[in-house]
Amino acid sequence: MRLAELTGADPAVVELFALFHDSKRENDHGDPGHGRRAAEFLKTLREPLDYIADDDFEHLLFACTHHTAGWTEAELTVQACWDADRLDLGRVGIRPVPDRLCTPAAREPGLLAWAYARSRSDREMGNGEQT
Repeated sequence: MRLAELTGADPAVVELFALFHDSKRENDHGDPGHGRRAAEFLKTLREPLDYIADDDFEHLLFACTHHTAGWTEAELTVQACWDADRLDLGRVGIRPVPDRLCTPAAREPGLLAWAYARSRSDREMGNGEQT
């Protein structure tokens, strides 16, 4: 949510992305298609998520579907979603590469250090581990 605030991205979309983008992941290492499966699952939840405008819901679906493609160009909220995911790579022992982040806010050294430390501590406490 810190990144949504810093970039002006839609916080509701970023929060839903955080909750659902990996929800259909079968393992933490090689699971192509998990983002697409998450987007398909989100479509089944459209009615209870009707407080999200249609355009924003489409951004959410796009962000989930393509979050592993390595892209950096997209609508601002989609970029914030992708950056939030990439900033959490410490949970699997990977330090984020600034050139692969979408927004200037995500590339800030202070935010990079904070995000990496947070994701590593979550991993060590057993939070954020995918099964």
